[in-house]
Amino acid sequence: DDLYPINVGTSTGLRVGQTSLAIGNPFGLDHTLTSGVISGIGREVRSPIGRPITNVIQTDAAINPGNSGGPLLDVNGRLIGMNTAIYSPSGGSAGIGFAIPVDAVKYIVDTLIRDGQVVRAIMGVSLLESKQARALGINKGVLVLDVPTDSPAFRAGMRGTRRTEYGLVEIGDIITKVNNTPINKEADLFEALEKFKPGDTVTVVVNRVDRSDAESSETMKVKEVTLNITLKASSSSRQQLLPFPGHPNIPEEPEK
Repeated sequence: DDLYPINVGTSTGLRVGQTSLAIGNPFGLDHTLTSGVISGIGREVRSPIGRPITNVIQTDAAINPGNSGGPLLDVNGRLIGMNTAIYSPSGGSAGIGFAIPVDAVKYIVDTLIRDGQVVRAIMGVSLLESKQARALGINKGVLVLDVPTDSPAFRAGMRGTRRTEYGLVEIGDIITKVNNTPINKEADLFEALEKFKPGDTVTVVVNRVDRSDAESSETMKVKEVTLNITLKASSSSRQQLLPFPGHPNIPEEPEK
């Protein structure tokens, strides 16, 4: 009889310095309340499969193991976020906690109530993290690592990165645009695809190494290729971020 719905606020217009309150069960100590301020907005963290989560709230209110899933409130007790992660070398609170903004939470909750699951539109490929791509000299776009044969991207003609019979790595397609939206890093790609649903067809522009020309020239030439890809539902873990060196998803070139 004492339970009642929490007042749901908005994460739009949050400002660094305003009071934040975190509720949870840190280390099994239930009904714990800690206070602090919003110390940053617009942060980016990664999900367990490497998917970027953008516009995350940063707070110095103490968040520890057991706080995840608990509410982050403003000074008026309104829900502004859901506590989800911390940055800590030791595993305990170091004054840097993160919460999913409530506007994103409301969208996910409404989708779960309506559909029973969150279905995202994907191309079905594996991607290289931007930081590692920069080390390869790729300063713009997202490098495609693996393109499974059952993926929409494969049917549209997208090429992945592969390892030749001599052990050399041949760079795959580099995604630079989705429906005229520039793609500079993997977060841009995920954000662009959020606007679409499974079954939608998107125009994807990639930079592709001209392999035939590369064999006869010391200078690697790149050409722009446009692909029309019909997106599928994210029923699998495809379209994830993978490390590069020696990764098993870089297929060996078949024997000739």
